[in-house]
Amino acid sequence: MTAIDTMTTGIPVGSAAIPIVSVSPIVLPAPERGEDLHVRVTAPVTGRDLPIVLFAHGFGSSFDGYRPLTDHWAAHGFTVIQATHLDSKRLRLAADDPRKPQMWRLRVSDMKRVLDDLDLLETAVPGLAGRLDPSRIAAAGHSFGGQTAAILLGLRVTDPQTGIAADLSDPRITAGILLATAGKGGDDLTPFAIENLPWLRGQDFSHITAPALVVAGDKDRLPLLSIRGPDWATDPYTLSPGRKSLLTLFGAEHFLGGISGHEVTETTDENPARVALVQQVTLAYLRHVLGIDDSGWTAARSALAPDAHPMGRLDSK
Repeated sequence: MTAIDTMTTGIPVGSAAIPIVSVSPIVLPAPERGEDLHVRVTAPVTGRDLPIVLFAHGFGSSFDGYRPLTDHWAAHGFTVIQATHLDSKRLRLAADDPRKPQMWRLRVSDMKRVLDDLDLLETAVPGLAGRLDPSRIAAAGHSFGGQTAAILLGLRVTDPQTGIAADLSDPRITAGILLATAGKGGDDLTPFAIENLPWLRGQDFSHITAPALVVAGDKDRLPLLSIRGPDWATDPYTLSPGRKSLLTLFGAEHFLGGISGHEVTETTDENPARVALVQQVTLAYLRHVLGIDDSGWTAARSALAPDAHPMGRLDSK
């Protein structure tokens, strides 16, 4: 455990960090997508029956992002799989690319393709074959990636081209972590969002019955997208049924202290201690919700009870 870890709550991580291996790009053919799907797999070098986390990056990022989280999870026993989605800046799609209105849906297809090709991904990483546990899979994502993960859990999005809100969930995924994820659409959106991000217009959270942890910053104002304040990002918690938890980070903006990368310029609220707290709570949640160990989650709920900690609070329903 590093010095920065001990600055937070003392939430146990379950075991000491172990070395990890990360392999990229692993290329999955995807002719109907128009671009092959590039994937990164990060896993601990030891251990068996490794649970899996599918991580969806935010708009414009890639599978190289979010290493403060993905490496941390892998170092504590998870195999983390990240795909580079079509909105990534490195793909440089033209402004009039016909795939853009379906970008949100193609992201979900990317994640399902990853699950379909787990055997291929497993054998592409030296020493990983035979060590995965496909019965324990969680989806996680930040911002736009949070919507991607939520759709896999049951979020219904009204297709802006067809007007249909289809069920695109995947039964192979049993839990999720939604980081700084958009709230409901309709009158809560700005004219810019209605025009340019039509997949936010109609979001129905009432079908997300799978357990999920929602992480929101109480200073995460997105005036370009929503006329509401930071509480917009708590909608995935308040508007969805079933077992949900909400980690509210005090003073956190959209990148939650810097989860999208080490020393990245896009972070407006850089705070290593806040990132360490997100690392600890998300790891504890994954271990709890995937049936590995409850001690970290019990400690997190106690340490982050209302009025108990200066950096945040944890609510559950």
